[in-house]
Amino acid sequence: MKRLLYSLTTACVVAVMILAGNSTVGASDKQALDPAQNTEKEPDIPTPDDSQKVAKSGPTTKVNVDSQGVILTGYDVIAYFKQGKPVKGNPAIESTYQGATYLFASSVDKADFDKDPAKYAPQYGAFCSYGVTMGVLADIDGPDAFTVYKGKLYLCGNEGALKEFKSDIDSNIGKADTNWRKLTGP
Repeated sequence: MKRLLYSLTTACVVAVMILAGNSTVGASDKQALDPAQNTEKEPDIPTPDDSQKVAKSGPTTKVNVDSQGVILTGYDVIAYFKQGKPVKGNPAIESTYQGATYLFASSVDKADFDKDPAKYAPQYGAFCSYGVTMGVLADIDGPDAFTVYKGKLYLCGNEGALKEFKSDIDSNIGKADTNWRKLTGP
């Protein structure tokens, strides 16, 4: 059963990558694929150019931000660690790190982040960790598919991608770390 699930997941990922590669990217930040047509809960991994968003702070710093430069779609990064869940940040309480604007639910969370931002910053620039494992920079569908593992925050595009990422997390982190270096340049 597990083999069948893995085979179906792999086939879906390949199909999405092929479809996404043949799609044209419009001016919006949304993926070229129509999410309303995607009723599967499998990992949705587009090609690198479909959702890649590069921060303006430097040529090699890649972070997944919105059109306003906000990372994590405005969710408080500290809440993932302290509360174990996503909590919407307040636009009046913000910090900037590696070209991305982080929003916080409280000034205490902001202070914690400002003390050691590298400790709390999401891995792989807040792109889908499973996507990076596959060698692509994929957007995340929402804030809920995440894990904090060995003190680091890993986000995934959806629950299916998170499940695959966690199925062999140490090996997947190793692959993602290698691919991240390739995706972000020298």
